[in-house]
Amino acid sequence: MPVPEKEKVVVQESQYYMPVFTRQPLVIERGRSAIVTDTDGNDYIDCVAGIAVNSIGHCHPRLVSAIKAQAEKLIHTSNLYYTELQARLAERMAKLTGMERLYLTNSGAESNEAAMKLVRKVTGKKGFVSTKNAFHGRTMGSLSVTWKEAIRKPFEPLIDGVTFVDYGDVNAIAGAVTADTAAVIVEPIQGEGGVIVPPDEYLAGVRELCTERGILMIADEVQTGFGRTGKWFACEHAGVVPDVMTLAKGMGGGFPVGAMMSRELYKFAPGDHGGTQSGNPLACAAALATIDVIESESLVEQSRYKGELLKKLLGELEPTYTIDIRGKGLMVAYESSLPVPPIVDYARANGVLLNNTSENVLRFVPPLVITKEQITTAIAVVERAINVYSR
Repeated sequence: MPVPEKEKVVVQESQYYMPVFTRQPLVIERGRSAIVTDTDGNDYIDCVAGIAVNSIGHCHPRLVSAIKAQAEKLIHTSNLYYTELQARLAERMAKLTGMERLYLTNSGAESNEAAMKLVRKVTGKKGFVSTKNAFHGRTMGSLSVTWKEAIRKPFEPLIDGVTFVDYGDVNAIAGAVTADTAAVIVEPIQGEGGVIVPPDEYLAGVRELCTERGILMIADEVQTGFGRTGKWFACEHAGVVPDVMTLAKGMGGGFPVGAMMSRELYKFAPGDHGGTQSGNPLACAAALATIDVIESESLVEQSRYKGELLKKLLGELEPTYTIDIRGKGLMVAYESSLPVPPIVDYARANGVLLNNTSENVLRFVPPLVITKEQITTAIAVVERAINVYSR
């Protein structure tokens, strides 16, 4: 008797793949818009979106078409040569962000590594101020400014000169800055930390402090960028332009691509940095198509009003078990007095994919194309789960 497809995949992976991920018992086979389908033919409303990656939904026709067309033309060529798409994307990103210079990467961690190298190069200083509960990546540099001890400690010693302070407290940053501080690195909204939204004046205060002290401000917009929070970039909520901005996740609509943006004053010289596959034509085509879709389908605006609906529906859940509902746009957290892993399991069994950042926090980062009806259905499933597990 043949082994069912799901079991075959699980056995195959357990034998050959490095066990770095804690998987849910699900093999996803295909997706369309905000729906994914497993190998058993079951459909799920996807409120995870590859952890804020599938910004324009799964397999958007315009993204698929752009990738197909480019794959038939040119997939990769060395950065020894110019390509039209890389130049076009650089100009497009500069106009979107208000920054002047672009360096393309393959991931958010790479973007933060590039940012850290850049600020050390241009300032001649070595130190960084980061924040408690921050997440900036798992490579050695980005891990050095990431807070969580469980993922830091096995790889120490990391880079020296990093100080962590309370998130949302400008005075704490001021107290941590030294003569050797190159930059403050901060998420406009902490993602992996549990969708923590700082006080309204926080980012503007960080910007002012950095300007006064002659240090650089790195805004990690890897998770918050490309419409996720109801603005193109979350710094816009505070009217702030950082010195350096890092991006990835939603930038390629599912295709791996990231970026480090900087002001004109701060840039690498030839030989300072690089990457064999960074900014390859296929990645650039995917990013340009994704930006086109976000613009033409008004997904930034959709993120804003759909996020308000999501928070409203979460606010109507049984208040006995609700600690907090927070977020902007379609980046929302529901914090409960109940353990939420059982809610994640119940939801999956009932056609909704959810993600928890801790034992008590559900994170909602669905595709920006999710419908109001799908949001309503997803929260109804969460409500049923709460009713079941609160008994």
